[in-house]
Amino acid sequence: MIHYYYLHTNGDLIHKNATVLDSDPSYFDSDFVKKVRKLNDTDRGTAWILCIEALALGARRERVFELKEKWGLTDEDADTFTKKAGLKLFKDGDQFCAAFNDFVDVHESQCGFGATALEALAELAKGGLLE
Repeated sequence: MIHYYYLHTNGDLIHKNATVLDSDPSYFDSDFVKKVRKLNDTDRGTAWILCIEALALGARRERVFELKEKWGLTDEDADTFTKKAGLKLFKDGDQFCAAFNDFVDVHESQCGFGATALEALAELAKGGLLE
């Protein structure tokens, strides 16, 4: 099933059923809508991308982590996502590090760090991963 989530300028990440777009194609054309993302509940990758991008763009952390929990996006699951997405994810001390596949080391390569895999991927996204 297809769902839509939009990031409001106030940081709220709001769910809308796909029928909203069917009834009003311009529904998301608003100064209050920062970003719209489609979620296909049969494709876990779309859930990861939604959470990564929302966190990177300033969505309320509590809301993003609520969805992460609801959808079962674990640090272990992140390993599968990053391999499919062509990214690297590994532990560096007590933090996760997310990087592109051309990773050399943390001093030479673009990286994102975080206490969770999601936070590390969001930090990497801030550098332009999800343009």
